[in-house]
Amino acid sequence: MGARAFAADLARQRVAVLGATGSIGASTLDVLARHPQRFEVVALSAARQVAKMADLCRRFRPRWAVIGAGHGAALRAELNQRGLLDVEVLEGQAALQAVASAAEVDIVMAAIVGAAGLAPCLAAARAGKRLLLANKEALVVGGEVFLRAVREGGATLLPVDSEHSAVFQALPEDASTWSARVDKIVLTASGGPFRTRDPATLADVTPEQACAHPNWVMGRKISVDSATMMNKALEVIEARYLFGLEPRRIEVIVHPQSVVHSMVQFRDGSVVAQLGTPDMRVPIAYGLSWPERIDSGAPALDLTRLAGLTFEAVDPARFPGLRLAWEALEAAPGTPAVLNAANEEAVEAFLAGRLRFDRIVAVTQATMEQCLPGPVGGLDDLLALDRRARAVARHWVQQWAL
Repeated sequence: MGARAFAADLARQRVAVLGATGSIGASTLDVLARHPQRFEVVALSAARQVAKMADLCRRFRPRWAVIGAGHGAALRAELNQRGLLDVEVLEGQAALQAVASAAEVDIVMAAIVGAAGLAPCLAAARAGKRLLLANKEALVVGGEVFLRAVREGGATLLPVDSEHSAVFQALPEDASTWSARVDKIVLTASGGPFRTRDPATLADVTPEQACAHPNWVMGRKISVDSATMMNKALEVIEARYLFGLEPRRIEVIVHPQSVVHSMVQFRDGSVVAQLGTPDMRVPIAYGLSWPERIDSGAPALDLTRLAGLTFEAVDPARFPGLRLAWEALEAAPGTPAVLNAANEEAVEAFLAGRLRFDRIVAVTQATMEQCLPGPVGGLDDLLALDRRARAVARHWVQQWAL
């Protein structure tokens, strides 16, 4: 996690926002815009949204704008038309890694969805950056390879997922005492849009229904993950690597109001929870300013206006994918990467109308059973495993295609 003795640099911090056109990127830029004397945006990245990227470049005037391979010419033309000649356009995965590790960057917000964010996260870690991790897949796929890069590079790794940020805020400052003092971590889940829906009807779910989250405004992929609770499976794996606790000491409960973002239960029975409005600007602001706190722009939580806070056990019939987290952590190293790849392929097929909603977990489980990982020593091994798992998952998608 980086040394808790980190002293905040009072100089203006230079920030690269990877995944700037997504929901996390937008929330990050909102926080940064509130503190122009403290932060400077030096790099932005997006996969393919040229017009939106040009709008962000006009507003924030970064030094670099990184776009997906094949979209560089279009972005240059758009920026030239707007007179933004001082923004250097780069494209492709190599450019992402170069920007993430550049000497001119102090803080990297890693908000690229999926396994595509692993390589730039590794580059930032090796370069010793303050790395704000909104891309849970970097840890799920990277595992010990990613943690080793953080340690060897001297990076400061701070979680931005609301659940993991909540746990981090509730834990003691001395990380060396976590295992001895903590009984378990309790991650909260909203239950998504189908918390009370009859499991027998889930085969009929449409992409629009799955993406209609009751509490959070998120991208389509993570919204579907929330609806299946595969996002929570990924978060269990992420928590295992972030906080170093055994998988059996990580628990998930359903909390529909999304006010208690997660909890830590200590050996003496005490429970410390972090509460707040369901607004991603809160954990983002904490990561940007830690160990200080700055205005996030989110409204303060008014406890007197809450009707009540409720908690429920996870229904395994409605959310069968959650148990795959513990199965992956107990299996051979690299199995979480297989889980992630298979889930990404299945969700993509569902959103494209090629797979039933209730088959997403089935594809993931079948892929985990068939695709056994070999030795995982570095990025090349992880990427090869990711490709192999995707091929197997696509086979199962085809088997169950609509």
